[in-house]
Amino acid sequence: MRYTAWMVLAAGLMALACDSQANAFYCGAASAKCCPSDACAPGGTYCAAKRCCGTRYQTIRETVWEPQTYNCCRTVYEQCCEQVPVTCTRTIHETCYRDECYTVCKPCYQTCYRDVCCTVRKPCFQTCYRDVCCTVRKPCYQTCYRDVCCTVRKPCFQTCYRDVCCTICKPIYETKCREVCCTSYKTETETCYRDVCYTVCKPVTESRQIEVCTGDWVTETKQIPCPVCPQTCSTGDSCTSVAPCQTFRTVCCRRWVPRTETRTVCCTRMVQEVRHCQQPYTVCRRVPVTCVKQVPYTCVRYEQQCITKRVPYTTCSWTCETITKRVPYTTCSWTCEQITKRVPYTTCSWTCETITKRVPYTTCSMTQEVRTRRVPYTTCRQVCETKMVTKTTCVPRQITETKVRCVPRTVCRRVPVQTCCPTDPCAQPGCAAPGTCTQ
Repeated sequence: MRYTAWMVLAAGLMALACDSQANAFYCGAASAKCCPSDACAPGGTYCAAKRCCGTRYQTIRETVWEPQTYNCCRTVYEQCCEQVPVTCTRTIHETCYRDECYTVCKPCYQTCYRDVCCTVRKPCFQTCYRDVCCTVRKPCYQTCYRDVCCTVRKPCFQTCYRDVCCTICKPIYETKCREVCCTSYKTETETCYRDVCYTVCKPVTESRQIEVCTGDWVTETKQIPCPVCPQTCSTGDSCTSVAPCQTFRTVCCRRWVPRTETRTVCCTRMVQEVRHCQQPYTVCRRVPVTCVKQVPYTCVRYEQQCITKRVPYTTCSWTCETITKRVPYTTCSWTCEQITKRVPYTTCSWTCETITKRVPYTTCSMTQEVRTRRVPYTTCRQVCETKMVTKTTCVPRQITETKVRCVPRTVCRRVPVQTCCPTDPCAQPGCAAPGTCTQ
């Protein structure tokens, strides 16, 4: 909006400049409309013209800087990280073992004994006693007493009384009664009845016909043949066989003969019957009863009373008294006493003795032994492995930025200038004739 106003103002000034050039006068004066009528009269001379003063407008070109917004592209490099597989060779050291035989000499120690005869001196100690006479001093203690006089001060206490007047407040209690309305509750009991249904079981006897499977035992007589046995008879020396004869025996057995008969059976079943009865129940409710009670209360008022009471106090006076007391002391006297005591002493005598002792000694023999040990050695081998290496690359990217720059622009504007020509224009070289004046 500001630049648009400047452009409108510049256009107006340019139009005004064109109009002023068409009506221009000499020496840069204003238009002929502004000149006096005497100066523009055709009969006068130029040097006799009067002094002309007025305001003219001059066009001035100025350079202004206008901010202009433009877009430009800029290359930005971004770092991209990617995992690239790389094949490399790594040396692996391995420890192997081989068995190696070696010979060692092993000492074999053996303990032997030999008999050695030696003479030793053996001490023989003996305790003996001798009598020694000595004089000892024995203390003898004795307790004695002496009389000592001393003066003591003995306190003498005496109780006295003095009268003290004091004022006390004596409480006076009065019992009064006030009426208090209190509400108590009275329990009223009312007997009500409710209909209660209960179920009783009533026996019902019915008769029905049932078929019963029964029967009778029938005794039957059967003839069962006996087993046949051959019979022989002897006549003289030879035996003669006789034809066998068949015998029967009678057997009685019982057989069950079933039959079906119809019997009448009485069955009793329980039938439930619903009955009703009036059951009484008691309803208790509390009815509030308001009564007035006489409640006693106690009022206390205090009356001041002056009394005299005897206050005891104790006086103390000291009296001097001379007393004699017996002080014990101890005396010591020494008495000499001759005593004899036995003093022990030890005598030593040496005896020679031949003894035989076994002295150990060690013999050593070397034995060769073959041993096997594992000797470590290191082998190297190449292993190809693939590792993922992080590779950073720069990727260009075009971004569009908006920038502001200042652009110069020429602005024309008309400025009012106050001009004043002298009376003698010929005297001033800058103010020439109309034909020679330059604008």
